[in-house]
Amino acid sequence: MTAAWFLARLPEWGDTTALVSHGRRTSYAELVGTTAAWKERFAARGVGPGRVVAIDGSFSEQACSAFLAAMALGAVLVPLTRLMRAQRERFLRIAEVSLLVELEEGDAFTLSEQPYTAANALYQKLTTRGAPGLVIFSSGSTGAPKAIVHDLAAVLEKFRQVRQKKTTLTFLLFDHIGGIDTMLNTFASGGTIVTVADRTPEAVADAIQAERVHTLPTSPTFLNWFLMSGVAQTRDLSSLKVIAYGTEPMPESTLRRLHEIFPDVSLVQTYGMSELGVLRSRSKSSDSLWIKFTGEGFQTKIVDGILWVKAETAMLGYLNAPDLFDAEGWLNTQDAVEVDGEYLRILGRASDLINVGGQKVYPAEVENALLSLDNVREVAVFGKTHPLMGQIVAARFNLKTPEPLDLFKRRMNAHCRERLAKYQIPVFVELATEEQYGTRFKKLRHD
Repeated sequence: MTAAWFLARLPEWGDTTALVSHGRRTSYAELVGTTAAWKERFAARGVGPGRVVAIDGSFSEQACSAFLAAMALGAVLVPLTRLMRAQRERFLRIAEVSLLVELEEGDAFTLSEQPYTAANALYQKLTTRGAPGLVIFSSGSTGAPKAIVHDLAAVLEKFRQVRQKKTTLTFLLFDHIGGIDTMLNTFASGGTIVTVADRTPEAVADAIQAERVHTLPTSPTFLNWFLMSGVAQTRDLSSLKVIAYGTEPMPESTLRRLHEIFPDVSLVQTYGMSELGVLRSRSKSSDSLWIKFTGEGFQTKIVDGILWVKAETAMLGYLNAPDLFDAEGWLNTQDAVEVDGEYLRILGRASDLINVGGQKVYPAEVENALLSLDNVREVAVFGKTHPLMGQIVAARFNLKTPEPLDLFKRRMNAHCRERLAKYQIPVFVELATEEQYGTRFKKLRHD
C-alpha cells in the first residue's frame, strides 16, 4: 500500500480552506502547490524509501506540506515539536534521522543533513512494502521515551471514506498520534484545521469564535481548565458541535459540567495509543463515560479486567525496546476497564492503581469526588508508600484561592466521608502552586 490515493484526493478540494495558521488561510490548491515544491526540494536531497526525515514544527503550511511531500516519496516521517527540543538530539539518533527540517515562527525553514543512516529492520520492512513510515515517540511518563514505528499507508486506510467536512482545532500536538490523526482525517475529507499559537482557554475560545470551529479534540485536564476560566460565557461558541476528549480518564464531575454548559454539543470519548493509533469509538451519550468501539480493522477483548486490542493500524514495533505484542498480535493496553454489555468504562492505567492494604483505588474515581469540593481548581491523586498498608492515597491540590492547609484538610475529610470509602480518602494532602500537567495537557500523577 502507498499514500498515492490520499495525495491524489487533495486537489479535488480546490479553493476550500485547508489550514488556518499564523493568521494565514491556506487553500487546498495552495497546499498542493507547496507540497509539490517540497517534493522537488526533498528529491534533490535524495529523499525516498529508506530515508528518515524529521520535521520539527507545528501544523503550519510548510510543516504540513513537508509531511505530505515526504510521505509521497515513501520516506519515514518523524514529527517533532519545539517543546521537546531538549531531547531532540536523542530522538534524531534513536530514529536514525538523515535529514532534519526545522521550522521557526513565521514558517521560515532550514534543512540540515544528520549523521545517521536508517539500518533498523523495521525500516527495511517498510522499504520492502513500498510504504511510507511514521515514528512517534511516547511521552516517557513511565520510563525512557520509546520510538514507535507505524506503516503510514496502513494508518491512512481508515480515512478512505470521505466524511463530513469539518473545521477542527488542532489542540493535540504535531508529534502526537492524535494530532497526526486530526490532520490526516481532516485533509482526507476536505475539511479545515485551525491552529492556535497558545493552548490557553482564551486562545482556544477566540479561535473557535473567529473560525466557527466545529470540532475540538482535547484532554480532560484542559477541559477542566477551560471550564474554570469562564471563557465559555464570554465568547460565541455556538459553532461548536463536537468536543472529543481522550488521552486520560475523564472525571464524571467535569463531564457533567461540560454537558450543562454545552447541552447541544456532542461530548465524545476517544480512545487511542501511540502504539495502536486512534480507534473509532462512540459514547453511550454525551453525559456518559461508557463507550463502545465501532468500525473495522481491530478487535478487543478483556482479560482479568484489562483491555487488550488487536488492530490493523498497530505499530510495526519499537526502534529501541522489545515488542509488546503476544504471538497472536494482541497488545495489552494496561488500561483497566469495567464492562456493561457492548460498552466499556475506562478506569485508568493499571500502573496508576493504588493498593491500600489489598483494596484497589483508581485515582480517577477519587479525583472525581475531590473536584466537586469547594475551592478546588485541580487535583492529582497518586499512591504513596506506607510501611503497614503498602500504599496510602495521596492528593496534591491546586486551589482557586489560597487557604490554610489544616482548614482545607478538615473540609476535605468531611466532604469525602459522604462520597468515598474510608480507604479511598486521601491521607497525605498537599497544596501546589505549579500546574500538574505536562506539555500534552495530561495529568501528572507522581509522588
